[in-house]
Amino acid sequence: MDVKQARIRIEELTALLQKYDYEYYVLATPSVLDSEYDVLIKELQQIEQQFPELISKYSPTQRVGGALSKVFNQIVHKTAMLSLSNAFSELEVRDFDKKNYDKLQTTTTYVCEPKIDGLAVNLLYKNGILELAATRGDGNIGEDVTLNCRTIKDIPLKLLNYFNVHKDDSEEIEVRGEVYMKKTVFEQLTNHAKLHGNKILVNTRNAAAGSLRQLDPSVTASRKLSFFAYGANNLDGCYGQFAILQKLKSLGFSVCDYIIKTNSIDDCLNFYKKMLQNRSSLDYDIDGVVYKVDNLKDQEQLGFIAKAPRWAIAHKFPAQEVVTKLLDVEFQVGRTGSITPVARLEPVFVAGVMVKNATLHNMDEIAHKNLMIGDWVIIKRAGDVIPEVVMALVERRNLQEVRTIVLPKCCPICKAKITKAIGEVIARCTGGLNCSAQVKEQIKHFASKKAMDIDGLGDKLIEQLVDNNIIANVADLYNITLEQLIALDRVGEKSASNLLEAIVNSKKTMLAKFLYALGINEVGEETAKLLAKTYPKLPDLMQSKVEELSKIYGIGSVVAEHIYSFFQEDHNKQIINRLINIGINFTEATNNNLLFNNKISNKIFVLTGSLTKFSREEAKLLLEKYGAKIGSSVSKKTDYLVVGANPGSKLQEAQNLHIIILTEEDFLNLIQ
Repeated sequence: MDVKQARIRIEELTALLQKYDYEYYVLATPSVLDSEYDVLIKELQQIEQQFPELISKYSPTQRVGGALSKVFNQIVHKTAMLSLSNAFSELEVRDFDKKNYDKLQTTTTYVCEPKIDGLAVNLLYKNGILELAATRGDGNIGEDVTLNCRTIKDIPLKLLNYFNVHKDDSEEIEVRGEVYMKKTVFEQLTNHAKLHGNKILVNTRNAAAGSLRQLDPSVTASRKLSFFAYGANNLDGCYGQFAILQKLKSLGFSVCDYIIKTNSIDDCLNFYKKMLQNRSSLDYDIDGVVYKVDNLKDQEQLGFIAKAPRWAIAHKFPAQEVVTKLLDVEFQVGRTGSITPVARLEPVFVAGVMVKNATLHNMDEIAHKNLMIGDWVIIKRAGDVIPEVVMALVERRNLQEVRTIVLPKCCPICKAKITKAIGEVIARCTGGLNCSAQVKEQIKHFASKKAMDIDGLGDKLIEQLVDNNIIANVADLYNITLEQLIALDRVGEKSASNLLEAIVNSKKTMLAKFLYALGINEVGEETAKLLAKTYPKLPDLMQSKVEELSKIYGIGSVVAEHIYSFFQEDHNKQIINRLINIGINFTEATNNNLLFNNKISNKIFVLTGSLTKFSREEAKLLLEKYGAKIGSSVSKKTDYLVVGANPGSKLQEAQNLHIIILTEEDFLNLIQ
């Protein structure tokens, strides 16, 4: 994978993960499962490790959770609710254990816990009384669900034996745990919904999340939710994770019965195998097990990475696969005209979700997997993402029933010619702005949160606006009237007024967000920021040449060509001029939070080896605060190489180029 391919894949993964985060955390109606989400996160992490210069602070890997609902009040957690790193194999688990041994220089005692498939919450108790309850939210700020949590009988309103186990001078403790729905309760809820013709929830986690986030606490109470406590902060007299769980029991909390304390990683793996075998017999869903270093002092010594503790890891259960029939293949059109084949499947229930469609990626992938319409295929739903066709069961193929999958010559929407450039795997529709599918996707991108952030302009509404010829491009958004909106299906006057207000508010934005919103091929958020920083005035950027753009650090010749070509297109210039005349204006973020150091600001740093004082990500954030640039490889343009333990070939390259080499201590001195 080269930088160009990496950038495209990172943007694809980021967009997909953000969509699923929104469905999971905000809407509480996830369309997919956890394990495939985990696979996507892992893929994104691996690409970002290979191309660190492409990492955005908005990447899903750089944060813990998802966006907050606007329905509930926001609560700041006194201690951040971090997520867990994931392991999918025995090798990864043993590597986790080895890193702990290398750091602690002793064997480790672990606590093994089933990973409950529910919704994480934080409970704040003051003087033994439940004061607040909040969801994880973004890890630092959650949603206030206190009234709803008070309806859960597993959550004590007043702690038992509180003053016998806690010092009088420490008034607050935080208890963390998982709200979940038992399988038996879920079955009763499903049967009731079927009987009364109500919406049927697809799995226990979805049911738990939706029930906890009801505006009416009485509805939550009727759902009979349950709670397992798995941790606490500021709990006196506990020196290990297992002791914390025992003390939580004494305070009146439910704690999972299957938790054990082990003396070796082999015992942990045996626990994993046992829980995998017993998974179906439990009255609650689990999607893996969690291993935690027991000793709290050892936990403190091991510390944290950017979003997770080093002393704990989730060992996820394997992806679930089923066999079904590939009934047909349809072709969807993306924002840039990309043609994506989608499998239409004989409906099959996979891990709590009825699957009818699966991604096929591109024609090369179809050829590689030797797929034909009519095949029996293996579908993998390894998590919260669109299912994937893994392979065809060729031995079950009936040659009289199958047919070859053929890329259409014309766009299924606008009938324009479909072309595929030499060396590229993506076929594209040439219809451009005459293709309503491309127009819809362009408008969706333009209105998205990281672009112009037009709240309330959803996908279905955009489709109505285009199909009814109310808008034909992004500039038309700013001419929509109230009368046009309320004439559409399921659009009330209040929501229409709110949307018009959001459209007006979007006129005040930042140049980087505007550039990203334009949807220039291969220009993601970070590239847009680079462009805005280099060309603070939009006209200067629009008149720039390929040679000038190529000289910008982080922008190669291919991306430079895309940028140049975009601004040479008459239609694009007309749209931009319309937007400016409509009143789009740019307010740049201030640099008040940036620090200045003439040895750091605007300098190019490359990192190699393992850092001990802080993680590599923490070092990058520190450098960005001083306005430094982070490189992925050593070159003549590199100003400094920061060297940790066990450096790679970058050290020799830097020495050959006579680049300044900094130890961690040197780096800290430079920062100070």
